[in-house]
Amino acid sequence: MAFGGNNRFRLLLVILLVTSLFLITLDLRGVNVTKGTRSATQSFLAPIQRGFSGLISPVTNFLSDVKNFGKTKAELQDVKAANAKLRAQVVVNQDIQGQLKQLKSVLDLSARGSFKTASARVIGRGSSSTFSQTVTLDAGSAKGIYPDMTVISDGGIVGVVKAVTRSSSIVLLMSDPTFKVGVRIAGTQSAGVLIGQGSSKYLLQLLDANGTINVGDSLVTLGSDNNRPFVPGVPVGKVVKVSTTSASVTQEALVEGFSNLNALGVVSVILSTSGKDLKDQLLPSPPATRSPVPSPTPSVKPTPGASKKA
Repeated sequence: MAFGGNNRFRLLLVILLVTSLFLITLDLRGVNVTKGTRSATQSFLAPIQRGFSGLISPVTNFLSDVKNFGKTKAELQDVKAANAKLRAQVVVNQDIQGQLKQLKSVLDLSARGSFKTASARVIGRGSSSTFSQTVTLDAGSAKGIYPDMTVISDGGIVGVVKAVTRSSSIVLLMSDPTFKVGVRIAGTQSAGVLIGQGSSKYLLQLLDANGTINVGDSLVTLGSDNNRPFVPGVPVGKVVKVSTTSASVTQEALVEGFSNLNALGVVSVILSTSGKDLKDQLLPSPPATRSPVPSPTPSVKPTPGASKKA
């Protein structure tokens, strides 16, 4: 038994030696058996690797997306918040630009009338229980504003101050049904009373029995004693319809105000005047009209070579 085992061991040793000598001989002759074996192995395993990679790639991508989902959602919320802030800022900027435009216009009207004024922003509407149509201003007695002062906008009169605190004022709008102001038809001395109707249209009752009202007539304030509550010469509105009938005791008309009471952002309260007679100087200028351009007169050119016969 021992002898047989030794023979098998010797045989295995001889095979290993022969194999080693064979590989060494091949290597000396330039045949790279290891490289070929490796290449064959790679060729065999490459399809398996690609299949495994294709199988595992979606799972890997999904796990990566899940990992980044929280971060992406937070970034999206930040972008939405930034957009909302920008939109709000755009609205604020537009509002500021509108207020600056109104302030420039009302200051221009005050300068032309030589009025000393206190400008204020409209911060509320309908805050008074006594009157139905009012606005609240963010300025009061600290700026020299007191009751029974005329309030104007870029278009003209808008109302009169009714109540004041140190830092705020309540203005009765001219559209309120309790509002009445003496007016004069521009270019004449015909006087009347303008009465609020709760809208942008007002009722004019002419007090001059010999006067007449025409569509297109402009009105200015008649003024009060000591300019309280109304300063004279402030633009009021324009006649859009005459409603006088033969049965009417007084002549009446419908008037559209120059000031847009629904778009008040900045107004001015007239604190004092220069005392000069403004007449109709503050009325809006009518739009300029262009004269028609005359068409050129066609000229007749003489025909070359033509001559008169004797």
